[in-house]
Amino acid sequence: MSDLILKSQPKKICVIRLSAIGDTCHALAVVRRIQDNWPEAKITWIIGRTEARLLADIPDIEFIIFDKSKGHGAYNDVRHALGDRTFDVALCMHASMRVNLLYPSIRAPIRLGFDRKRAKDFQWLFTNRRVAAAHGEHALEAMMSFASAIGVTPQPIRWNIPLADEDRKFAADYCNASKPLIIISPCSSNRSRNFRNWSIENYTATIKHLVSRGCRVVLTGGPSELEKEYGAALSAGGIADDLVGRTSLKQLAALIDAAELVICPDSGPAHMATAFSTPVLGLYATSNPDRTGPFASRELTANRYPDAAEKYLGKPVADLRWGQRVRHPDAMDLITVDEVIGKIDRHFDIDSMPGDTR
Repeated sequence: MSDLILKSQPKKICVIRLSAIGDTCHALAVVRRIQDNWPEAKITWIIGRTEARLLADIPDIEFIIFDKSKGHGAYNDVRHALGDRTFDVALCMHASMRVNLLYPSIRAPIRLGFDRKRAKDFQWLFTNRRVAAAHGEHALEAMMSFASAIGVTPQPIRWNIPLADEDRKFAADYCNASKPLIIISPCSSNRSRNFRNWSIENYTATIKHLVSRGCRVVLTGGPSELEKEYGAALSAGGIADDLVGRTSLKQLAALIDAAELVICPDSGPAHMATAFSTPVLGLYATSNPDRTGPFASRELTANRYPDAAEKYLGKPVADLRWGQRVRHPDAMDLITVDEVIGKIDRHFDIDSMPGDTR
């Protein structure tokens, strides 16, 4: 059931990837590759409400929003939007029970899902074809296998997320020709036993170093209490601009596009930055950056996942399940300030950094 080859070029394709921000950025790269191969194909994308705020104004893709806050009503909304239309193929790039239950509503002779090992929550019961099994792939590469399975040939990866003039103007207010703009998005999603966040003390030391190098630091993030706490603490004394909880996704995207560098843990901004070709200094210890790290900035990543695996799980990475998390509250402390500062200095080439007095 792998190595699917369509008998003819598809005219109508349904893409299903609801969340999260990083994964929808990966999915957009897949869609763009399909478009580069088959520009006449019509693509309908079923997407989450939050993620639609970043992507749904792309003019050459039809978006249907699945609003999970509506419960069962979200499924009715999608069925109503789909009507009686049919597709040549459905790319089922999201494996979770909530999303799996959508697949019977999509009229397509081919519903392509993940291989059995990666088809979480019994996805194989809701699809009738599978991508080729693989191990050790980055999440973007895993999604790109859906394009390969339907006969799409490799093309340069692109995203092309549109930004409105007002969003670019918002970002421009934080830009200064003599001060590189650094975006720090300090927190990952606030979920139980997530443990992806670096400490306020470590971020503070890093921000002070960036400011000493003549950079302007802008803090971003969502409206949760934890993120607001980080924003207030890290902006104390005016050393950084606190925009935590104060930007739309499009404004955040514009800031990232204008930035010289983004610093963040395993979170959506890392992949948004990749989509805008902005370098990312990723902070990884509890998750494997080879699977979920910033795809184009691997050399910049502070990677202490192997150390965390040995210390807290007692195993080398090679003996772990691919993508296994290290769920320990102290794991991120394995990333040192000196390591991060060293990566910053190498990125900027300290001899040419503005404001350098050493």
